[in-house]
This record gives sequence, C-alpha cells and structure tokens, in this order.
Amino acid sequence: MIALILMVGMVWGQEPVLRVPRLSQGVQVDGDLGEWKDRAFSDGVWDIERLRHAPWYDASRNRLTLHAGEKGGVADDLSARYYLAWDERYLYLGAEVRDNVNDVVDPAHEPKRWYFKDSICWFVEAPRTASGKNFGVGDNAFCFVIDASRPGYAAWWRHGAPGKTYVEEPLTGVDWAVRMTRKGAGDFVLEARVEMAATLGVSNPAWRAPKVGDVYGLEIVHCDPDGGDYGGHFLIYGRGDDDATWGRMELVGASGPVERKGK
Repeated sequence: MIALILMVGMVWGQEPVLRVPRLSQGVQVDGDLGEWKDRAFSDGVWDIERLRHAPWYDASRNRLTLHAGEKGGVADDLSARYYLAWDERYLYLGAEVRDNVNDVVDPAHEPKRWYFKDSICWFVEAPRTASGKNFGVGDNAFCFVIDASRPGYAAWWRHGAPGKTYVEEPLTGVDWAVRMTRKGAGDFVLEARVEMAATLGVSNPAWRAPKVGDVYGLEIVHCDPDGGDYGGHFLIYGRGDDDATWGRMELVGASGPVERKGK
C-alpha cells in the first residue's frame, strides 16, 4: 500500500511541518491539475475562517477587503486549495481558487507590485536556515498575477543572493498557466513548474539538486484586493518576509491518492 504523506504537523509556537511528495511522472502545464494534484501536498481548503485559528494568524495582516458592489459574506470572498510537489528538476505549484472578483488593475502599476493585484506567491527558502533575514541568501518568492492575458510581469521573482536583498525581476525558468473557471467571477486554476537550478541555485550557491530528506522553508501569500489598495490577503504557514517564521517543508518520496476501502 502506498503511504499517504500529506499531513501537516503543527504545534502552537512551532513552525508547521509540510511533507511535500516527489512526482515520479512528468506534468503537462496547462491549467488542469488533474494529473498530479492527488500525488501532491495539499492540506485542504483555506479561507479566512480557517486562517483565524492558525498559530501565525494576525488580523491586521490576514484579512479580506470589502468594497461597494460586492455581495455575499466572507465565505464567498476567497477560498483556495494549494498544491505543491517536486522532482529532481522542478518545483510544482498549483492552486484551485474560488474568488468573487478578479482584480488585476493597479493605478500605480509597477512590474514588481504583484501584491496590489490578484496574485499567489510561494515563498521558498532553500535550504532552510531560518536566519530571519529579510530576503537574504536562499530566500525566494515565486509570484503569479492572475491575469489571463499573462503580461510579462505576471510571473515575478523576488529573491536574495550573495550580498544582495530584495532582487526584483521577471521569473524565468518557469512554465505556467492560469485558467479562469467561472463566468462573471474570479474563480481560477493556477499551475506552474519552476526550474530549481535557475532560481534556488542562483539565490543560494550552496543549494544542491533536491533529494528526499532535504528541508526548505515555505510560506504562501495570496493577495485579493477586490478594487482596493494593498492589504487584502492571506498569509499561510508564516508571518511575512521573516523566513524564521516560515513552515518547515520536508521533501519526501512519491505518494499517491487516498485509497478508498472496498466493500
């Protein structure tokens, strides 16, 4: 029987432990997660009601925005499942999202301002040192603006490097797709495959090709301005740029879907 290793260990005051499986087969990046999501890490649906009970929750940072014309309660505003896997070359990132409004308009647009638009960003430290430095060596943010036209700034890379912090540049070494899934709303599926050597290896020369047992740091930031300014977003598995607060992402062997007992 294939062991299912998709559990999150979490103790108040300690970082969450996220056991992320290796994919044994390739993935076609097309905005459909069906071929790999059952073999990836995911720990269920995240919404503001679940976030408010998480150890890292801060109401001033994990919040939703409400603007004129929006209908429904907080449950209708934003909820998502996030997926993560790896192989010897790539990190695989996915999300299935319910969102009442798609907002990718920023009146003061700059390419680096992904956080003023609907976007999801995976923050990864590799290897994990939990140094607490603000985007020092080994810290990365792989960010995707949820714009179906995929402008050049929609895949963005914030990272550190030796002697540098907060380097901002377009994300290269990536295949990604976004597929809107509900007419008149902001629902979408996001799928991405990020080449680790071209990103993690640049951010930290000490990074080496991944293997089972390696430990990275992980945080997810999901921005949802809904016509407002910066401030409507989820922070999951961490408290912001401080990598010492990020979750402990352990690379584990291949997993499989949940097995259902027969009659």
